[in-house]
Amino acid sequence: MTATALDLSQLLPPTKLSQLARDWLAEDTPSFDPAGLCVGSREVTAALLCKTPGGVLAGTPFFNAVFSELGCSVEWLYPEGTKFGLELVTRVALVRGPARRVLLGERCALNALARASGIASRCHLLLERARHCGWAGKLAGTRKTTPGFRLVEKYAMLVGGVDTHRHDLSGLVMLKDNHVWACGSITQAVQEARSVAGFSNKVEVECSSEQEGREAARAGADIVMLDNFPPQALHSAARSLKQQFPALLIEASGGVTPESLPQFFSPHVDVISLGCITQGCPVVDFSLKVQHHPGSEPSPPADRSSPATPVSSDQGNSPVNDIVTTLGSPVSRRDFAF
Repeated sequence: MTATALDLSQLLPPTKLSQLARDWLAEDTPSFDPAGLCVGSREVTAALLCKTPGGVLAGTPFFNAVFSELGCSVEWLYPEGTKFGLELVTRVALVRGPARRVLLGERCALNALARASGIASRCHLLLERARHCGWAGKLAGTRKTTPGFRLVEKYAMLVGGVDTHRHDLSGLVMLKDNHVWACGSITQAVQEARSVAGFSNKVEVECSSEQEGREAARAGADIVMLDNFPPQALHSAARSLKQQFPALLIEASGGVTPESLPQFFSPHVDVISLGCITQGCPVVDFSLKVQHHPGSEPSPPADRSSPATPVSSDQGNSPVNDIVTTLGSPVSRRDFAF
């Protein structure tokens, strides 16, 4: 996988990034930082290491924002969206700044990067599975996100190549079973929601049967979600609804896992949404290690190649450039303070 041609970081408001970084740092250090006293403010260079073979790099703007708040700099050696090879350890970036500030931001920055990269890795895996099976629809996330972390997780979906679905309740109008039961009927719920949603918002209805799907379509719904349908029942209902309402979008959701996903592929299903994109998703393992001797020569590279392409550096024969030349080689534990 190569990095996307689009700079997705341009989607993120700088003020929102700064706010998140400040909130995370305030949560992690609400008062004194005794460990920071021990290391002081001498300038250090720390290497960001990826220790999950095959992981997809995502969340770099959030990592940058944390260290920007602390007056540190980050140099990325691989672009966002890179899928790493099978190396046990890969140098990904270099962080420079006063020692206590680098260590102050370490855990907050790593948390955001690990979570985002884990989601992007799962999205990439699911998307590869869909394309391998020849399914041309869209995979989407859900609103089952971590409170306070939604922007990170939705951003990671985009890096991983899947649709974010709705971001919040103010976007797409989704009428779930509780809305319908509280309102009285699908038809009434759609009509009342449509009266205030405006022309720019689509209306989606969660349906537990083909009959409910037909009622939603007749009432003017743009999207029908066939929820918790077994695969064969899903295929039959989706085909029937598409024949009656060709412009209707059909979404499948509920009970879809990475293992069962291929069973839900159908030419009559436009979208498959999966809560497992964010719920129970493994993280990518990163660590940030301060070098023992920042000015010393790194260990010589091993004789092998890496599928990931590092970002080029224009810094000549600087110590940083010496480190970049070892990218893709195994990292010795002796090079870092573990």
